[in-house]
Amino acid sequence: MAKQVAGLIKLQIKGGAANPSPPVGPALGSKGINIMEFCKQFNARTQEKAGKILPVVITYYTDKSYEFVVKTPPVAIQLLEAAKLKGGSAEPNRAKVAEITWEQVQSIAQDKMVDLNCFTVESAMTMVAGTARSMGITIKGQFPGTN
Repeated sequence: MAKQVAGLIKLQIKGGAANPSPPVGPALGSKGINIMEFCKQFNARTQEKAGKILPVVITYYTDKSYEFVVKTPPVAIQLLEAAKLKGGSAEPNRAKVAEITWEQVQSIAQDKMVDLNCFTVESAMTMVAGTARSMGITIKGQFPGTN
């Protein structure tokens, strides 16, 4: 018989650095989930992505057991890494803060493809380009996709 799902928890945690302090401890403790066990499992699974912010979706059940899925880093974080920035523009429509290439956009889109709701790399690239535009990052050159 299948377990009954009690709910979902969505968190963003640095890879290999989960600990019982906020935001992890209070979010899991209030649901009755073993915090230290989760931290050990998360850190073991994300050792190769240490330091990167990773979204995690925790599904917890009525019997206090849980499962979690680690996703790829958010597009905004990957864009900041590609542009070598600390943060986006305060006024993205006026003040542009960086410039990246379509090849960088394509590599981010291919990496993030499993988490996006699109079917082609070209459509994923337009989603990444939209995020870049809203952060004040311009993209050099012409869109390489089919028009």
